[in-house]
Amino acid sequence: MSAVGTGSRLADRILGGWLGRIAGNMLGKPVEQGEVWTRERIDRYLRQADALPLTDYLPEPAGERDALDLRPEWPLCVRGRIDGSCRDDDIDYAVLGLHLLETRGFDFTTEQVGDLWLLRLPYLQTFTAERAAYRNLANGLRPPLTATRDNPYQEWIGALIRADIHGWTSPGEPRRAASLARRDAVLSHTGNGVYGAMWAAALIAAAFTAPTVRHALDEALTVVPASSRLARTVRRVASLHDSGLPWEDTLATLEEETSGLHWIHTVPNAAVLTAGLLYGDGDFTRTVALTVRGGLDTDSNGATAGSVAGVLCGASAVPDQWKEPLRDTVRSAVFGFDGVRISELAERTVRLARSGG
Repeated sequence: MSAVGTGSRLADRILGGWLGRIAGNMLGKPVEQGEVWTRERIDRYLRQADALPLTDYLPEPAGERDALDLRPEWPLCVRGRIDGSCRDDDIDYAVLGLHLLETRGFDFTTEQVGDLWLLRLPYLQTFTAERAAYRNLANGLRPPLTATRDNPYQEWIGALIRADIHGWTSPGEPRRAASLARRDAVLSHTGNGVYGAMWAAALIAAAFTAPTVRHALDEALTVVPASSRLARTVRRVASLHDSGLPWEDTLATLEEETSGLHWIHTVPNAAVLTAGLLYGDGDFTRTVALTVRGGLDTDSNGATAGSVAGVLCGASAVPDQWKEPLRDTVRSAVFGFDGVRISELAERTVRLARSGG
């Protein structure tokens, strides 16, 4: 298990990953609509509420227009109103991945991932590439056709949001995490969609032992093709950060360089996520805040950024304003898991991480 160890520090970091994923997801959920909630509009919303710098969940909308444009779940996700986590696919897939490893072990097959979707996940709680793959599964297709038949979303962010469990259960072993994530991802994705999942899993696994977030990012890049657009984009963000360019200018540059890609595509979202991690520099609140303020798929990016930052600092160092409103409770569409305790999910994940497969 590398230098991360098997004691209470491992448990604290895995709990930090779960809490960070859920808190980051809740932070970004109200403004998850990339073509409506741009970086500029998100910051205007925050300025109107005197909530910059952002150090807590989003404030309530100041005007009726903003309220109408937020996701309909916003009343359950803004500061002062949160009473446990909202249901969201970004969390459902972490729960489902945990169940997969508990029931099928680390030698699971891609076909078994699909079987579990059909058994435990409601069709209408899947979206884009996952819904296309689900439909293909129900029609009797098998991987890799499930990812390619009538699926225009093959390089979108869906596989990346399923990757955390493979990082949490491979602490300090990014290549192992990437291999597990790839086996999951190819059910529904190809190309950069698969690379994004491998990169995210490796990033989370590396965060257990890396001295800094930059070290974790560098290590994660080694598991995907260096010539892939994903890898080139992550390196580009890192180079702009190294040059001393402000966060806003880095994102403006990447926005121009990835123009034409959908706001749910893996590549521009990896840019936002990388910038949030680098400019957040290991501070949990700054990391999730900058990532969500970066726009695009805000709840997915906030969730992954929170997971990485939570592993880096551990649950004990995640500030209370993020943890306490969650009430240690997860709402989930995964059959048999609604209302489960976050602490229980973390304990079960620790057991898998310690078992080593």
